Amino acid sequence: MSNSERCSGNRQKRVKEATVRLGIWTFAWLISLALATFGPLFIWDSHKLITIIAILINLIFGIGVIIANKNHLAELDELQQKITLNAMAITLGVGLIAGLSYSLLDVTNIVSFDAEISHLVTIMGLTYAISTFVGHRKYS
Repeated sequence: MSNSERCSGNRQKRVKEATVRLGIWTFAWLISLALATFGPLFIWDSHKLITIIAILINLIFGIGVIIANKNHLAELDELQQKITLNAMAITLGVGLIAGLSYSLLDVTNIVSFDAEISHLVTIMGLTYAISTFVGHRKYS
């Protein structure tokens, strides 16, 4: 086995490990978000201290997701980084512009319903997925 093949195999192993860590942190954050959201309603009857603790735990797991995402990005090769960063840039722009416009529609009562953050998160998730897919298609 050549040195190049060993380095490539080692990189793939590191990317896989970083991906697994990102998945674990993301899953933990998602579970803590569900607990902070539904716990006050169904588990601890809106007890403020417990709710604050649940939200702080969610925040800590969120910071873990950010760090794991940064580490995952650092393990990717240059092309994967380019695709991911482009998708992230597009998602940030769409999230900011669409979110503010959506909020303005709500504030000015042009729409009859309340602007919900879940709608924005859905738009951002779809934007990221589509941008990543298009990026992979462009460079493959």
